[in-house]
Amino acid sequence: MKVAITAREGSADSAIDQRFGRARYLIVVDTDTGQTDTVDNEVNLNATQGAGIQTAQNVAALNVEAVITGHLGPNAFRTLSAAGIRAYTALQGTVEEAVEELKAGRLEPVESADVEGHW
Repeated sequence: MKVAITAREGSADSAIDQRFGRARYLIVVDTDTGQTDTVDNEVNLNATQGAGIQTAQNVAALNVEAVITGHLGPNAFRTLSAAGIRAYTALQGTVEEAVEELKAGRLEPVESADVEGHW
């Protein structure tokens, strides 16, 4: 499975970024092969509006099946859901740890947005 994880830095040992739309990086991990790719999300980091939607659209273009992040706003959640991408919450730890938690079935699936827009 390919999964995108929001990250503060551009590596798998980075801390998870709690923000989805305004995360600095997305680390894409293939949980079957262990291959990782870093995606720079700087274009949405300081967006005045629409960061969640744009990041969700960019994630969908990466052909991932899931996202791991701290929090999701309503527009990002709707966009991911419409693309058939599952979202999971990880409030602490590193990208690597989050992937291991996902593989072990210990991450909570996101059922709805948990923060207001422009968070």
